[in-house]
Amino acid sequence: MSETVTRVTLQDHTGERFVPLRRALGVTSFGINQLVLQPGQRMRIHHHERQEEAYLVISGRLTLVVEGEDHDLVPGEIARIAPDVRRQVVNRGPDVLSLVALGGDVAVEHASRDAEAFHDWDDHDPHPITDVPLPDDLPDAERRTA
Repeated sequence: MSETVTRVTLQDHTGERFVPLRRALGVTSFGINQLVLQPGQRMRIHHHERQEEAYLVISGRLTLVVEGEDHDLVPGEIARIAPDVRRQVVNRGPDVLSLVALGGDVAVEHASRDAEAFHDWDDHDPHPITDVPLPDDLPDAERRTA
C-alpha cells in the first residue's frame, strides 16, 4: 500500500467473529485483527510458535482462558500472552464482546525509540526524540467543544 495514512472502522455488528485488519491497513510488521463475539461465542483454543499476542478489550467483557485458567478483562484493559501458551477468547455474555488482537514475532525485536522529532511543522531537520520537548497544550481556540 502506498498511502501515507490508512484507516478502518471497527465493527460491532458484523456477522463475522474474525475481522482481519492488517491487509486493509497495509500493516506488514505485525498482525492486527478485530474479534466480535456474541454472548456465548468463543474462538478456538490455540497457540503460536513465535508470536506473542496482546488483546485489547473495546466493549463487552472478555474471558481469556490461558492454559485452562480464566482471566476476565473489561473495556480498556489489555493482556499479553507469550508464544507457546494455549489461549482461548470467550464471551460468557451478556453483551457483545469486541476486542482488537495484536500479534508479532518475538524473534524480531521491536525497534524501540527509532523515532525522530521536529520542533514545529517548519522544521525539516529531524532531532533525537528526547532532544525535542513536549509541545505546549493547545490554545482554547484550537480545542473542540463537542
